[in-house]
Amino acid sequence: MSALLEARGLMRALPGDPPVTLVREVDLVTQPGCFTTIVGPSGCGKSSLLYLLGLIDRPTGGELLFEGREVSRLSGDERARIRLARFGFVFQFHFLLPEFSAIENVMLPMQRLGRLSHDAIRTRAVALLETMGLAGKEAKTPDRLSGGERQRVAIARALANDPALILGDEPTGNLDSKNSANVVEALRDLAHKEGRAVVCVTHDPGIAELSDIRVEMLDGRIERIVDQR
Repeated sequence: MSALLEARGLMRALPGDPPVTLVREVDLVTQPGCFTTIVGPSGCGKSSLLYLLGLIDRPTGGELLFEGREVSRLSGDERARIRLARFGFVFQFHFLLPEFSAIENVMLPMQRLGRLSHDAIRTRAVALLETMGLAGKEAKTPDRLSGGERQRVAIARALANDPALILGDEPTGNLDSKNSANVVEALRDLAHKEGRAVVCVTHDPGIAELSDIRVEMLDGRIERIVDQR
């Protein structure tokens, strides 16, 4: 299977005397249908690598290919368009807009992309929330949802524009064990049942054990890649 996302010698350093290197010469391939976790001690560069993979930060060295195209050196606008149309993000804190209902939060990315009519956007948002087990809660604002429900709304929002790649930064870090298990199951299903590539940073060894590929980082480098399939 061909790579969806490929990092080649990827590096990220902050200027200084001496410079602070966050990511060092990372080679990594992500494929459709694969659930990948990135693990390692705090400060090892996990999130820094994820932000490079997600086109949020720019590398200071190496290449990043998405669907065979080098994307790390594109303009800010071009990178933003790829993120909106092809990537979905789920963070530890859901970042839902508090004044908007669940369905309105899910509709926002589709409205920004502008490919669908208002009715089609609303229909898709309802379907995504139902898929996440949130039927009947479309009108609730985030403060009226549990932590697990808010995170599942965030996953539905990440899926709004039918992305090929889902990126998670500690997506269960703010949840209890039951809700954490539900979120992990949802992410695994996105890879195994829907054929998306899912890459998550996590401190939770239980989540890492459930992934297909476990990437172990230390001091900005990949120490080991374990295929658990």
